[in-house]
Amino acid sequence: MKIVLDAMGGDHAPGVAIDGAVMAAREYGVEILLVGHEEAIRRELARHDTTGLSLPLVHAGEVIEMEEHTEAVKRKSDSSMAVGMRLVRDGEADAFVSAGNSGAVMATAILRGIGVGRIRGIRRPALATYYPVGPTPLLLLDIGAQADCKTEYLLQFAQMGAIYAERVMGIANPRVAVVSNGEEADKGNMLVRDTYPLLEASGLNFVGNVEGKDVTRGMADVVVTDGFTGNVIVKLTEGLVSFLAKYLKGELTGSGLNKLALALMVPGLVLALPGLLLLLPTLKRIARRMDYAEYGGAPLLGVDGVVVIAHGRSNAKAIKNAIRQARQAVEGEMIATIKKGLASEG
Repeated sequence: MKIVLDAMGGDHAPGVAIDGAVMAAREYGVEILLVGHEEAIRRELARHDTTGLSLPLVHAGEVIEMEEHTEAVKRKSDSSMAVGMRLVRDGEADAFVSAGNSGAVMATAILRGIGVGRIRGIRRPALATYYPVGPTPLLLLDIGAQADCKTEYLLQFAQMGAIYAERVMGIANPRVAVVSNGEEADKGNMLVRDTYPLLEASGLNFVGNVEGKDVTRGMADVVVTDGFTGNVIVKLTEGLVSFLAKYLKGELTGSGLNKLALALMVPGLVLALPGLLLLLPTLKRIARRMDYAEYGGAPLLGVDGVVVIAHGRSNAKAIKNAIRQARQAVEGEMIATIKKGLASEG
């Protein structure tokens, strides 16, 4: 298997990208094609022991910066994104991973003559993400690719999301729900109300509407919405988690009494230490579940090739896990399965 990594993509590229690539090559045993400025990549690789690892370099003379608009995709035909995406399009690689400008990655993927294009029959691609709830995360889509949607878009998002959940996440017969402001079938805006009967008749394991308060209760394995709503859900969740972490830290260490207890190890704290130590594994599991780096990136569903977009602030662990996601999608034959599913639906 060959996976392309945009070595110039992300806030901390190419250093962090190369760190993650080395970790992934060592752990997963895949060949990772590093695309970008050759001299910069070689300089970063020199920091690692790459003995026995397959990390070939592919030079690209241009970089699409994080702050650039999507029109830079057409202007910079020799960018690391364009060169890497063409490798997948031409069958020289199996998947593409980038932590670069997400809008530019999406534009590159669907642009005729450069990217892999859309799967025939797919009206619009969707950006999916793992949402950490319940014993296993659910798949939430779309989270930003399509702010304005039609009913057939949401239906296809649901179909692609169910295939991804089954073939990549390993969830048998995944439950599918649509975000609404009420559980009843007649609740929601016109888009949601008109989509509901399509999902009922789709043959998917459709479990109905899911309200915002219930998304986190694990009532579905695949949750579908338009890109505007999905993006708000994700960003609100990220902000809330950050706020709670800072709030708890402040409560535990902010007061003079708490600081004195921590400094002097008062008897009450000493007695509580065994209990705190027992809680540490649980606290670590919670932190790991809420850590974006554990999930790596967001698959772009609906394009004719495996494309995973990692967060711009990704660390090496996130890059490694984004490569893992790409590997799992290739192993699960995600693209072929989506095509087969569309064909069976006519």
